[in-house]
Amino acid sequence: MQREQARRGFTISHQKVVLELDFAGALWGYTELRINPTTKDLKAIHLHSRQCVIQSVTVASYPAEFVHYDAVANLNVSNPSDCHRFSELKRKLYSALAEGDEGELSIAIPKEVPIRMVPKENRGHGYRDTSTPEPQTPGPSTQANQASGPEYEEILIKIVYSLRNPVDGVQFVMPTDSYPYRIPHVYTTTSSADAARCWIPCVDSVYAKCAWEFEFIVPSYLEEREEFPGLLDDEFDYPDDRNRTVVVCSGDLVEQVAHPNNSSKTIFLFSLLVPTSAQHIAFSAGPFHVLPLPPDAAEEISSARPPPLMHAFCLPGQETHLATTVSFLRGAMNFYQTHFNSYPFGSYKLVFVEELPTQRFDSATLALVSTDLLHGPDAIDQVYEARLCLSHALACQWMGINMQQKNWSDLWLVNGLGLYMTGLFLCKLFGNNEYRFRLKKDMERVVELDRGAMPPICRPNNPEPPDAAAVPFVNLKAPLVLHILDRKLGKSGTSVGLPRVLNKIFLEGVVGDTNLYISTHSFLRICRKVSGVDLRTFADQWIYGSGCPTFGFSAVFNRKKMAVEISMQQECPAYIFHEKNDRSKIIHKPVPFFEGQMTIRIHEADGTPYEHVLDIRSPYKRYEVPFNTKYKRVRRNTKRYLARQAAAQAAAEGDAEAAEAMGMIDMGFGLEIWENEKERENWKVADWTEDEEQTMSGATYEWIRMDADFEWIATIGFEQPDFMWVSQLQRDRDVVAQLEAVRALSRRPTAIVSSTLTKSVLVANYFYRIRCEAALALVHCAIQKLEFLGLFHLFKLFLRYCYEPETQGQDLFNHTYVPRANDFTDVAEYFVRKTLLKAISRVRFADGKTPVIVRRFLIDQLRYNDNTSNPYSDAFYICTNITALAAATLCTTAPERGELTQSETIVEQTAEDIELMHKAIAEVDRYRNMDRLIPSYHNVVTIAALEFNLMLSTAGMIPVDSRVFFPLTREGNATQVRMLAFDALLMTKWYTPKIMKYVFAIIASDPSRVIRRHVAINACHSLALLVYTGEMRGSSKDGETLLIEEDGSIPEKSKESKRSDVELMLKVLRKDKEVGKNEILREFLMPLLLSPDVDQQARWAILKLADLVLRGGEEAPPKITIQLPPTPVTEVPPSPVVRIQPVAQRILKTGPTSSPAQGTSSTPKIKLVPSGLHRETTSKPPVVPQRKGSFVVPPLKRQKQEKEKDKKPVPRPQSSGMSVYDLGACRNALKKLQAHKRARLFLQPVDPVRDRAPDYFKIIKNPMDLSTISAKLNNGLYKDRAGFEADFRLMVNNSKTYNSPGTYVHGEAVALEQFFDKQWARISKTVESHKNAHPSMPPPPAPPPATPVVKAAKGREPITKPQTTSTPGVKSTPTPSARPTIKLKIGGGTHDIGPVNGTDVRIPSKPKKPPAESTPSKPPPPSKPVVKEPKAPVKLKTNGVSHNGNNSKGEKRKKTTDGIFSDDDILASAAPLKKRPSPLLGPTPGGPSTPSQAPPQPQRNGSAVTLKLKAPKPAASPPPLPRAQPSPPSEPIHNGKGKEPEGRGASAGPRPKPPASMPINIKRCKDAVKSLQKIPDSAIFARPVDPVADGCPTYYDEIKNPMDFGTINQRLNQNKYETMEDFKEDVMLVFRNCRKFNPPGTFPYICADNVEAVFIKEWARVMEKKLEWGEKRSLQGVLSQLLKEDISFVFRVPVDPVLLEIPTYFDVIPKKDARDLGTIKQKLDTDKYDTVDALRADFDLMINNALLFNGVDSEVGQIAMALKKRFYELWTISKSKKRKEAETNGQPTKKLKLK
Repeated sequence: MQREQARRGFTISHQKVVLELDFAGALWGYTELRINPTTKDLKAIHLHSRQCVIQSVTVASYPAEFVHYDAVANLNVSNPSDCHRFSELKRKLYSALAEGDEGELSIAIPKEVPIRMVPKENRGHGYRDTSTPEPQTPGPSTQANQASGPEYEEILIKIVYSLRNPVDGVQFVMPTDSYPYRIPHVYTTTSSADAARCWIPCVDSVYAKCAWEFEFIVPSYLEEREEFPGLLDDEFDYPDDRNRTVVVCSGDLVEQVAHPNNSSKTIFLFSLLVPTSAQHIAFSAGPFHVLPLPPDAAEEISSARPPPLMHAFCLPGQETHLATTVSFLRGAMNFYQTHFNSYPFGSYKLVFVEELPTQRFDSATLALVSTDLLHGPDAIDQVYEARLCLSHALACQWMGINMQQKNWSDLWLVNGLGLYMTGLFLCKLFGNNEYRFRLKKDMERVVELDRGAMPPICRPNNPEPPDAAAVPFVNLKAPLVLHILDRKLGKSGTSVGLPRVLNKIFLEGVVGDTNLYISTHSFLRICRKVSGVDLRTFADQWIYGSGCPTFGFSAVFNRKKMAVEISMQQECPAYIFHEKNDRSKIIHKPVPFFEGQMTIRIHEADGTPYEHVLDIRSPYKRYEVPFNTKYKRVRRNTKRYLARQAAAQAAAEGDAEAAEAMGMIDMGFGLEIWENEKERENWKVADWTEDEEQTMSGATYEWIRMDADFEWIATIGFEQPDFMWVSQLQRDRDVVAQLEAVRALSRRPTAIVSSTLTKSVLVANYFYRIRCEAALALVHCAIQKLEFLGLFHLFKLFLRYCYEPETQGQDLFNHTYVPRANDFTDVAEYFVRKTLLKAISRVRFADGKTPVIVRRFLIDQLRYNDNTSNPYSDAFYICTNITALAAATLCTTAPERGELTQSETIVEQTAEDIELMHKAIAEVDRYRNMDRLIPSYHNVVTIAALEFNLMLSTAGMIPVDSRVFFPLTREGNATQVRMLAFDALLMTKWYTPKIMKYVFAIIASDPSRVIRRHVAINACHSLALLVYTGEMRGSSKDGETLLIEEDGSIPEKSKESKRSDVELMLKVLRKDKEVGKNEILREFLMPLLLSPDVDQQARWAILKLADLVLRGGEEAPPKITIQLPPTPVTEVPPSPVVRIQPVAQRILKTGPTSSPAQGTSSTPKIKLVPSGLHRETTSKPPVVPQRKGSFVVPPLKRQKQEKEKDKKPVPRPQSSGMSVYDLGACRNALKKLQAHKRARLFLQPVDPVRDRAPDYFKIIKNPMDLSTISAKLNNGLYKDRAGFEADFRLMVNNSKTYNSPGTYVHGEAVALEQFFDKQWARISKTVESHKNAHPSMPPPPAPPPATPVVKAAKGREPITKPQTTSTPGVKSTPTPSARPTIKLKIGGGTHDIGPVNGTDVRIPSKPKKPPAESTPSKPPPPSKPVVKEPKAPVKLKTNGVSHNGNNSKGEKRKKTTDGIFSDDDILASAAPLKKRPSPLLGPTPGGPSTPSQAPPQPQRNGSAVTLKLKAPKPAASPPPLPRAQPSPPSEPIHNGKGKEPEGRGASAGPRPKPPASMPINIKRCKDAVKSLQKIPDSAIFARPVDPVADGCPTYYDEIKNPMDFGTINQRLNQNKYETMEDFKEDVMLVFRNCRKFNPPGTFPYICADNVEAVFIKEWARVMEKKLEWGEKRSLQGVLSQLLKEDISFVFRVPVDPVLLEIPTYFDVIPKKDARDLGTIKQKLDTDKYDTVDALRADFDLMINNALLFNGVDSEVGQIAMALKKRFYELWTISKSKKRKEAETNGQPTKKLKLK
């Protein structure tokens, strides 16, 4: 922070803002800033200002030059019409935001304005216009700053600006056509992180504080006033006074005056003397109603200083709700001032506004709150939420506004302290039970979330703000950590809690000389100073560490020792989650195990509780807790027990004094229905058996409580008998203990437990939330085992709110529950009644369906609900009833996926179920229509009704009809209703063109920015939901339902599946024709992103949407110039130029009558053509024109050009003479070094400022780093690899020299050096072996004499003479001493390789007629018997041609470093691509080639390559190559991705037969029909046509073959379809019949078109080829068996060239063709294979790769052949076994559900 201030060069002491508002979207005015320079070299002032139009700037009354550039507002892309340019826009948006951190407004200080230093005697007494104190910035105190540095005179800057139609920062709410009665008002918002700069030029930083002064000019009234004669303007008694404009701003209101020049305007003046940042400044203006909150009389008398003024503001019409909502705030102010020092400001205002993007916006002395929190006096549910929000807003004035975090890592402390203060006030307001109950609930949520996914709440090493997704978790955990800290401090010797610490912090902030910035370190230091407790372990575990412990306790009473032996075991799920990931452990810092003290409380048999402290210092320990009752046999007739019984009897008789002793007995004592034997019978109360009574009487203690003082955020598992949990529930007064007992009893459903929980609900002495939890726990007792006793008790409990049955003892399961009129005066009973509805709706049968009586019961509650005489609103009660009815209507048993059967088990809906569902829908629609006429609170009933419809449609119980929700998305509806309607719309297929265009129009131009942001964000989320729910078909869900075998690789597979889920979802979205290929999306995406009216949140949401559905376009990388340090470079003298005298060119002419040559030619050239074309050597005069059909070699114009062609260019990295082998070795080593985890500190040069090493270049004279080494290597500054090694050693030695041993950097350097030594030794050994095998070639000698040129012509017969025979007059004499070069033409280009045997060779890459190919005579010998890089080249002879290399398959090879081709690449490329046979696969399907068709091959002798042209031999074909089980020539070769290859043409074999009919797949067909029936237009096809009911008496006369979806379903169930084509024919028959009977344009005709269009899309998905279950199961068994056998050990995992020391593996075997058994099995598990042949192709490719790289005779080759044989054996056995099972047992029918 101090660095930021020093970099800025000035501070602000005071800022004045003068604005005029017009309520039509514009404001204008000026601001004055008084800045204090911190350096005399200040030349320019940088301020933040977005959206504003700067009109003029003056500095000290002098006009100043300024530059205002808003990079965010000027975003553009290279091609705005290309939707793939969104990635460019995202990058520029990031750059614009980063550029804006320095400031958008730059002001140059005029030369006339000097920067003068203040004399020392006048420092601290300079001129202050408003006598405000100096701004307090982070760091040392103000006096310390003044004493340590000079002080300069302040400078006044005035900026005149205006703002119109702002997007961020300011919100104008105005009436529209849809909302004509909306009251106009304006306020500031936090719609973006930099919202302050969006409406005022300032320093937009939380650490830049100053005093403020505001002046607002507004119209006095927002409507025309009627003239009343005789009334003055300052009289406020006439009706229009309530619409007078009011301005509320941060600070204290100084005065309100009329405008001196315009009587229709009013001026409001505010002043804020407390230094505040611009981010905590806000204002609001509008015709607000003002409600003063006066202090109590007692408060005014007792307070030493006057209490702060408090006012609440709301829009007209909300006055009644305002008074009810804020009535408690004065009490909250008194509480905070009493416990946490005085209020830091002079006043406090609360303004309720509409369309606020968040629930609340806190600023200095002012809080803007959404009108959603307003509630009337008849509200119950929203009271707690409103009071929590408003009391927290007031607490933030102390902690969050006045006092802020020192660093971003301290945000947890500020937020946590504010919430902790709020919790203490709510504890006083609502009671201790409510406070502790909510703490327990929050603790359970934290434990559930903090299992490894969440970071620590404080990360001191992270200077950036915390992630927005982690802030809610921090706000949840921080107050809990402070609570347990308070418990820890309270148990210290001083008995001081956290409130005492806070009081001291706030007192020092007011009185002391601190700067009101709090840090975690200073907070812990104050806690230690006040209490004397060492908190280092506590902070490491709960503040700086992540995770929560999980305890398991067990207790056993030892009668010999008279002690309770308690065993404790602790686990930390977060640590287990990150245990194997070192990087995530460093980031998340999970705690291995937690230390501390835990209090346990043992209630012994006489009823006395004894507390004991367990000191936890290890993950497992056994404690011996002494037992205090000194009897060997505990008896129940003790004095304390008898006294308790006597007190209970006296209390039952009405003795008031004895009632005080009731605390000693259970809370349910005296319950009438429990004492009456007849009532117990009616309630089916169960009693303890005699054995249980005997066990209870012999128990040594009543119960044991773990963590009795609530000191741990942990999961505590402890088991004790049922009667002990019952005793804890009935006799422990702590709500946390009662909640633990209810949770434990719910896990043990018995009749006793059901009776106990029922009793807890009935007893009013229990806290109402415990009663609600007991009611929910009764659901666990509503099971078949107990004859649904829990449901009986729930009905019996709810019967208290209904009319009693007419006959006594009537069966409650057949009773109609008619409720009495609502009476919610007892709030506890109101919440219990709502919970009973939820509990009853959760009762389920074994099949997941709700009992019919439950659904009838809930429908009756809606039907007979009566709220006429109730003083409270029943809106939320109706919402609870509707939600419960929706839950009861749905079936909780999900369709079983991943079973061994192809069909899903779905619970069929009976006629009664359908009838009840229609009744439920009718009742819900009735309430929705009533809510439209008489709106409920924020239309909550309409929202509940829409959620009801959404749940049923999502579950597939009713058709998905967007027409239900679409009208509610339009303007005119309530904001909450519109938001839910959009959510429901986005859950459907909203990506259809019309709906998507509507959604984009809403995001772009809807008047409500809340709706814009909500739709933009949820549109992105909905796509992921649609993919997950199966609306967009992909293989993601199918991959989760595979049959998994126990092969020991389940954890790895689960991790891989999790990693691939996101990639699979993106793949599905981008390939979907309706989403990724959507034309509307591609048309409107970029205009929407570039629209100036889209705010930041919406733009980021759209960018995220584009990331999901589109692939970003590639941008040209920016050019970066690297300045290298001076390095000595050894210059290499240029090679001597050999000049050759030009000679006459000879033109060769085709034809047998060629004229003799005239003169000599240039360097002889030989042209090789494929076999089958005529080769002839002739001479041609130089002037004869070219004949048709000839290829003429163009003559060279200069001798220099020919030499340059013959000379191979030297790549830049080899310009200093480095060999290819050394260059490859250095690049390989550098790549491994850069990827090493220890190299992070050495990737870039040392920056003395960034790395905090100011004296680095004084100590290190020759710096070096990996980026410099890489640049030198690429620029050819190394002569050999020794120079590369020397620079690396220099880099490591520099690090060791500057950093002392034992430091982190020194250790990283040593570790990196050790890694380099190991790799460098291996690389050097490999390079030396290659150099020995391939000695360097000698320099080229002088050019040879001229020789003739070989040329081919079209239409000639194949030659019968050897190629070396010359025509008459031409003599070809090869020169053995010439350097071998070849001109190789590949892909349309020509590559010069040098003369071969004195002959320049040019090989065409694309002959016009494909030649037949030669078959190698023998396979290549193996390099070694193991999978390792061969140390010496392998000799391979083919047709008499010998060459070195491993690529015997003849496939296309990769280039070596810097485009240099190796000899093997050249020889391999000499044959036509894609037609070269592999020595392992045999001849191509076109037939074997003959030796006469083989093109000439060069032969290498030592370092020279010779090309021998031999005459073809008429002998028979060479002996065939031994192959293992060759595939037939006609079998297609697959590409390894599960897809069939493209057609090979006529030569590929016979034409394929048309596909046979596909057997019927009933499951897919049912899914297709089910999808069609969800369409609203398909309703007319659901059943057969009824001529009478449907009004078409002649239907069956015209339609002879009727068909409908119901008949199709029946045929599917009866297995009447044999093929998929039969099924499709019936579906299409439905549409043909409809079109035949109905004329075009009619409704049925249109429905047929719509449904048929959907069916065509569904049919394409249904017919997707996929392995059948039996084939897949068989293949999985074969592969699993192979993986278990030892023969497959070589092929189980992918080849690792580094680990196996074979770096050239991927040069021989392309990486895309590498296969192994693990990869093949993974592809099989994820359904990547369409057919069995595709898997076999991958398997054969794996075998052929092994044979190609190692040879057939090698050890690996023999293993590969044996593995292939074993594979086909297992496959044959599997097929025969499957056939036998099919003949005997049929298809398997057992279902296995995976979890």
